[in-house]
Amino acid sequence: MALTFAVGLALATVLQWPHLKGKTLYRILLILPYAVPSFISILVFRGIFNQNFGEVNLILETLFGIRPDWFTDATLARSMILGVNVWLGYPYMMLLAMGFLQGVPEDQKKAAALEGAGALRVFLTITLPQILPPFLPLLIATFAFNFNNLVLILLLTGGGPDIPGTVIPAGHTDILGSFTYRMAFDDSGRRFGLAGAITFLIFLVVAAIAYANLVAMRRATARAAR
Repeated sequence: MALTFAVGLALATVLQWPHLKGKTLYRILLILPYAVPSFISILVFRGIFNQNFGEVNLILETLFGIRPDWFTDATLARSMILGVNVWLGYPYMMLLAMGFLQGVPEDQKKAAALEGAGALRVFLTITLPQILPPFLPLLIATFAFNFNNLVLILLLTGGGPDIPGTVIPAGHTDILGSFTYRMAFDDSGRRFGLAGAITFLIFLVVAAIAYANLVAMRRATARAAR
């Protein structure tokens, strides 16, 4: 969530730069990942990161002579999931940030610039504090979505690489949702009772996140009304 927010906000800030040429083309290109269904993008990335035939390893082998084990190394597998998730989520954050950035008064930025504040200080002291309150409910909703992002895990890594020695099959890239799915449908024991108990815990966590999101939305609405 943090990486997606940072990348989307950074790209939106660049696209808002008044001296940037070709803004329309850049916006179209940067929004394209949002137009492609996520499961198609995930399967494409699964092929791109293939250890033997993937484009990523072909480039790395040509340049540096290495072929990383993206699907068998735990750290690389987690890094791959984070990278793909950022690719899938940054267009949404970028579109939101572009709208919120337009609501920041330009006269405040100009006044700060006249007082000698640099671009970074203007962003951190004026722009960011004004866009964070309306962003907060959306960030909470994004966190809740990623908490149960079962499709990404199952289609990209399947939860692997597996953790050796576990009684119940579990992988280094498993989240609670994928772990429960594997427990109920992939494990030969078909532990439906334990899977149901974990599902209830997931429901409680998501319910708490939803309540926090509701409170954040009410506070954001109250600030906007003032």
